[in-house]
Amino acid sequence: MPSRSVLVVGAGLAGLFLALKLAPRRVTVLSQAPLGQAASSTWAQGGLAAALGPGDDPALHADDTVKAGAGLVDPVIARLLAEEGPARVLDLIALGVPFDRTPMGELAQSLEAAHSRPRVVRVSGDLAGKAIMDALIHAARAAHHIEIVENMRARCLLQDANGRVRGVWCDGAVTFTADETVLATGGSGGLYAVTTNPPEAQGQGFAMAARAGALIADPEFVQFHPTAIDIGRDPAPLATEALRGEGAKLINAAGEAFVSELAARDVVARAIHRERSAGRGAFLDARKAVGAHFPDEFPTVFAACMSAGIDPREQPIPVAPAAHYHMGGVVTDVWGRTTLDGLWAIGECTSSGAHGANRLASNSLLEAVVFAHRVADRLRDGGDPPAAAPPQCEPPPALADAPRAALRALMQEHAGVERNAQGLGFALDRIDAMMREHGRANALYAARLVVMAALARKESRGAHFRSDYPHAAEPHRTFLTRDDAAPAS
Repeated sequence: MPSRSVLVVGAGLAGLFLALKLAPRRVTVLSQAPLGQAASSTWAQGGLAAALGPGDDPALHADDTVKAGAGLVDPVIARLLAEEGPARVLDLIALGVPFDRTPMGELAQSLEAAHSRPRVVRVSGDLAGKAIMDALIHAARAAHHIEIVENMRARCLLQDANGRVRGVWCDGAVTFTADETVLATGGSGGLYAVTTNPPEAQGQGFAMAARAGALIADPEFVQFHPTAIDIGRDPAPLATEALRGEGAKLINAAGEAFVSELAARDVVARAIHRERSAGRGAFLDARKAVGAHFPDEFPTVFAACMSAGIDPREQPIPVAPAAHYHMGGVVTDVWGRTTLDGLWAIGECTSSGAHGANRLASNSLLEAVVFAHRVADRLRDGGDPPAAAPPQCEPPPALADAPRAALRALMQEHAGVERNAQGLGFALDRIDAMMREHGRANALYAARLVVMAALARKESRGAHFRSDYPHAAEPHRTFLTRDDAAPAS
C-alpha cells in the first residue's frame, strides 16, 4: 500500500482530535471497530476538567492534579494541561459539542473528587463522552484531509533498518506505511475481568511500543473506578463521579456510610473493595441527592439501572471497583514524542507525566485533546523523513477467547485493587506459562509489564496498593524496556 503522510492508530478522542488538527496535512486514521464503538472516550460520563469558572485558575487546577498524583505528576506537565485546557474546550464547542449551560448561558461546571473547584464541563449530566465523540466523528468524516479505515486492528509496529517506526502491520497481513506514526490506542481495562472499558482495550498500544524498543513507564498504576454499577455486565456500566459531586452517599447494606464521597479515587475504590470483601456490600445512594431528577440529569446511569431492575430514584445502586484508566504507558515528552524515531503517542496509552500514580477525575479527556493539539503543532508542516529500506516486523499471535478470559480473571484477582508479592508472583508465572503455550500476544505482553512493575514497586502509592508494603517510600518512577516484557526463551 502507498505510504501515508501521518498514520494515527486509534480513533477515540485523542486520535480524531489530532486528525482534525493536522489539516491540511494528509492523515490516515485506523479504527479497530466502527467509529465510536471501541473507544473508551465514547463512554466517558463525567466530562472534561478545565479552569473556566469564576474563582478558578489554571494554577489551582495544576495544584489539584499534582496532589492527586501522589508525588509522581510532573508539575510542568500539570501546568501545561491546566493552562491549555480552556482553549481546547473552546475548540470542542466550535466543533459542535453542546456542553451544559447555566440559565445565564455560561458553561455549567460540576465538582468531582479531589478538585478544589467546580471545573468539569458536562453534557446532559453524564453524556459528555458520547456527545464529544459524535461531534468529532461527524467532523472527521466530512474532512477531506482525513482517510478513515475501520475494522482494522494493528498488531505490531513496522521499523526500518535504523529502528525508525514506519507504520503498522495489521490483522490480515495488511500493512500501512507512514512518514510519522501516532499511537492513540487507549488503555488496558480489557485485561481485567471487571472493567468499564471496551473489550478491545487490552494495552496493545504500549505492548506494541515495548516490542519495538520504546521506553515504558509506570504500568503498575491502573486506576479502578470506585463506582461501576454491579449488575453482572461486561463491560460494567459506570455510575459517574458527578453523582457524588451532587451529594450521593456511599453506604453498605446496613445503610452505614464508610468513606468520604469526595476522597481520591484510590481511597474510595479500596474502601468499597474491603466493604464488599467483608460481606457488607457497597451501594451508591442518590435518592435524596438526585431522586426524581435522575432521568433528566443522569440519563445514562438511569437507563443502565432500570435495565437491571433497579430504580435509582427509590433504591441505592450496587457498586464495585472496576479497571477504568491506565496512568502508565509509553513515555512521551511535552510534544508527544516517544523514545523511537517516527513514533508519537497521545492519550491513555502514554505516560506523559500528567497523572502520576492517580489520575485526577476528568483529566483524561483533557490530556487527550491538549496533547493531540501539541502533536499536531509539530507534525502539521513536517517534512519527509529520510528514505529507508522497506520496514518489517514480526507480528505476534492473537490471543484466543479462552486464554484471554483466563488472563482477565488472573489480573483481576492478583493485580487488582489490592496486591501482594505472592499473588503477583503467581500471576507472573502464569503469564509466562501462557506465553509459552499461546505465543507472545500483545495482551500477554501488556499484562506482564503491569505485573512486573507492580512487583518492583515495594510500596503503596496512589492506585497501586501493596498489602505487604502498605506505606509509601520515596517517590520514584518505574521504567521498563522490551527486555522486561517477555520471559527468557
